[in-house]
Amino acid sequence: MKSRLLLLLLCICLLRPAAAETLLIVGDSLSAAYGMPVDQGWVTLLQQRLEAESTPCTIVNASISGDTTAAARARLPQTITRHRPDIVILQLGGNDGLRGLSLAAMKDNLAAMITTSREHAAKVLLVGVQLPPNYGPVYTGRFEAIYRELAAEHEVALLPSLVAGIGTESALMQADGIHPNHDAQARIAARVHEHLLPLLEKSR
Repeated sequence: MKSRLLLLLLCICLLRPAAAETLLIVGDSLSAAYGMPVDQGWVTLLQQRLEAESTPCTIVNASISGDTTAAARARLPQTITRHRPDIVILQLGGNDGLRGLSLAAMKDNLAAMITTSREHAAKVLLVGVQLPPNYGPVYTGRFEAIYRELAAEHEVALLPSLVAGIGTESALMQADGIHPNHDAQARIAARVHEHLLPLLEKSR
């Protein structure tokens, strides 16, 4: 009798659908579908791809156009407490760089957000961006190195650049030359998906 009951419970556990992961995206205009309908942005395309793959994941997009790492850092504790994510994607820094803000402060802000996420038991995917070449090789090189340094120091997953190979193709950029257009969004979604999957698999 006990063996039958145990077998029944095992079958129920195996048939029960996996609990959906909550993915929190904290980014700027690159993740907020700037200049296009929200349903054309890479975040929506990523959600659709995960659903098509029957991957249980709920995405909360907390990205705000124009956001800096300082502003996002100030909001993160409340946002993460509200949504209790399993995974946090941090896609920030572009506005810090474009405004010539302190790179040391930018790194400190991103490090604090990584720590906050981990304190709430969330895994982190750090996403880097690239600055236009007119900012000079010294500044842009130091800017891009920050993401690699943070990933190594905090042992988090890293997508080095959200827009690598896109910013140099005019057909994939909006008129401002800074934001990818709707034709680039599927490529970005695929790039994030590739780096996100290992984190999702670790949660199962």
